[in-house]
Amino acid sequence: MGSVRKASAWLGLVDDSDDERYYDDDYAEGPEPSDAWVTDPRVRVADEAAQDQGTRIATVTPDGFRDARTIGELFRDGVPVIVNLTSMEPGDAKRVVDFAAGLTFGLRGSIERVATRVFLLTPADYQIVSGDAGRASGGFFNQS
Repeated sequence: MGSVRKASAWLGLVDDSDDERYYDDDYAEGPEPSDAWVTDPRVRVADEAAQDQGTRIATVTPDGFRDARTIGELFRDGVPVIVNLTSMEPGDAKRVVDFAAGLTFGLRGSIERVATRVFLLTPADYQIVSGDAGRASGGFFNQS
């Protein structure tokens, strides 16, 4: 795989053939939560209690570049946004990623790839904690 292809796969703009073998269509979509706070069918906020406390996370699944405004408004309001680009055309997905990168740079936030074509945008006052931090060398299972 060439370097441009690897970079495109890392950004989630092209399908990575290695990831396809682990994907199972039976578990692709879970049930919709009935008590979710919904303003737009493509935007879900985790929970009403979280909304009242000011600790919300929004998920956005845009259909096209015109939905980038929703991403920008949520992020500008200080809400972390998970952007799922799996249903978009590659050209529009690239435009949305470029928009999100500029948005996070301009507002001093951060953008992180969570999965293939899924990105997490976090405002400046949020810190992302990786699950790999608990895997210190010589941990519990290294009893030799």
